[in-house]
Amino acid sequence: MQGEMAMLDIKFIRENTEAVKANLVNRHNDFDLDEVIELDRKRRELLQMTEALKSERNAETKKIALAKKNKEDASVAISAMREVGTKIAAIDKELAGVELILQDSLLRIPNMTDASVPVGKDDSENPEVRRWGEIRKFPFPAKEHYELGENLGILDSERAGKVSGARFYFYLSMAARLERAVYNFMLDVHTQQNDFTEVIPPYIINGASMQGTGQLPKFEDDMYKVEGENMYMTPTAEVPLTNYFSGEILDGAVLPVHLTALTPCFRKEAGSAGKDTRGLIRQHQFHKVEMVKYCKPEDSWDELESLTAEAEKILQLLKLPYHVVCLCTGDIGFSSAKTYDIEVWMPGQQKYREISSCSNCLDFQARRANIRFRRHQGDKPEFVHTLNGSGLAVGRTVAAIMENYQQEDGTIVVPDVLRPYMNGLEIIGKRESFVSSKGE
Repeated sequence: MQGEMAMLDIKFIRENTEAVKANLVNRHNDFDLDEVIELDRKRRELLQMTEALKSERNAETKKIALAKKNKEDASVAISAMREVGTKIAAIDKELAGVELILQDSLLRIPNMTDASVPVGKDDSENPEVRRWGEIRKFPFPAKEHYELGENLGILDSERAGKVSGARFYFYLSMAARLERAVYNFMLDVHTQQNDFTEVIPPYIINGASMQGTGQLPKFEDDMYKVEGENMYMTPTAEVPLTNYFSGEILDGAVLPVHLTALTPCFRKEAGSAGKDTRGLIRQHQFHKVEMVKYCKPEDSWDELESLTAEAEKILQLLKLPYHVVCLCTGDIGFSSAKTYDIEVWMPGQQKYREISSCSNCLDFQARRANIRFRRHQGDKPEFVHTLNGSGLAVGRTVAAIMENYQQEDGTIVVPDVLRPYMNGLEIIGKRESFVSSKGE
């Protein structure tokens, strides 16, 4: 495992140009690295020029001071200094422009993938790492969750479409109660069994924080932006939790720090036209319990394994079959060096569907958000490593429960571990309608 590579500062790119290019090819990213190399060359050239001119100006200033002291004519030296000052101002202006473009370009370069990540084109080439649980054999045709929910009168997409539009749902009665039970259960497990600190973070986040975790500038089209402000609706609690320590230097003795939060998440799903248009799998608004870890660099690979196990534990307690895959280079996220996806079995679709992504970002996000630590007092600060994982996506968990626990009559058995959260309810049955007909 590589423990020391992450966010690509310009020095790293300069010294490892071919490796960075290979990483872009493996990720199927068409970013033009040669433009960055040229911008860096231009920046260093301008810096050398302005430093030379400033040295010349300092020398002229000394000449002027000496001439004045000796009561000599300094007009020639003063004129020369003014000319040098004009040149410096012009170069500094050009340099500022080059640095601005270079910084924006650097923010668009993805993290280096770890050597253990398989090279592949897309999710069809993600190798399975392990699987858990037995897939239930139904003596009847298994229905999809949205059909079950609509038949029971507890999921309503039609009225949500009237109120909001496509990819929204009203949860009614026991569906709403089930969702609440699921996320309370998840938070209890993470805080009482997995050593996480529960957080309620802000749901509206500034652009600097979105840039810190890697959502900006590359994925701006996927975000809901507050009109007229540099603020965004949170796409995932990863953003506020990872930026909690932005700009700070931590005492190494407090590491690792483990945080968890339930938040609504808001995503435009701009790149998913035609995918999962029905059901709870791909919504513009959904709940998610997120886990974020800060740790020392030497601990982050172990923390990735434990993070994944902590997400898996939720599914095991719910007795939902799943498998774990390692994302290949063509499918891995922008900020991640390595990611495990946990995919739960959905009987209605007869396939596994993603319910959690657990990622080690190394110091990629920490460099962007400037999060460092000191091992001991007086030591030089180092960048922390950050990790994040869903623990879990709540709506997808509800969907998986409905499909895996469905009965032939269309009712749904409540998993044992959730019954204390639902006043002992064992079976979700049909809800009595508010109205007998839809009227004229």
